[in-house]
Amino acid sequence: MSDLNTLQQLAEKRRSIYALSNQLPVSNDEVVKLVEHAILHTPSSFNSQSTRVVVLFGEEHQKLWNITEETLHAIVGDEEKFKSTKDKIAGFKAGAGTIMFFENQSVVKSMQENAPLYADKFPIWAHQTNAMHQYVIWTALASIDVGANLQHYNPIIDDKVAEAWNIDKDWTLNAQMVFGAIEQPAGDKTFKPVEERMKVFG
Repeated sequence: MSDLNTLQQLAEKRRSIYALSNQLPVSNDEVVKLVEHAILHTPSSFNSQSTRVVVLFGEEHQKLWNITEETLHAIVGDEEKFKSTKDKIAGFKAGAGTIMFFENQSVVKSMQENAPLYADKFPIWAHQTNAMHQYVIWTALASIDVGANLQHYNPIIDDKVAEAWNIDKDWTLNAQMVFGAIEQPAGDKTFKPVEERMKVFG
């Protein structure tokens, strides 16, 4: 099988998996090494390398979702209205860990100062860089049969996250990827026609 076929099969295998457990089919160390490889080899604009990652396992993973639950509960207030949110967060807690993705704003500002012609674009490119790291790690997790889903509870949890894990003040939270053993696969996926999403000339 060619490398292209393997790559395409992994792209198809990567799905949003919500039914997760904490019984990973691999060791925590293997997950960490997978993330380390992604950090080293995922591209970034102007080679800025601005993405930062924090990996949480076990009780630390639980702490993140307890923080999120408490924060949202305070906002929603009403117990009945909060029930569906609480159930959703319980699904995240059931997983084995969470990968938090940040962007180092001091790096972004430095790039803006060094290339002022593109100053307004660097924050956009930083988000694209972060997204590439998310996709590479998500696909790599799928390759070792670890399920994952991507969440965005920033900015409402940012301050508490920064305090809980002593996060650098220049790191801005971008996304939270929950991962774990796959208890139930994703359902069928529907696609909009390629003709509506792509044009070819020449």
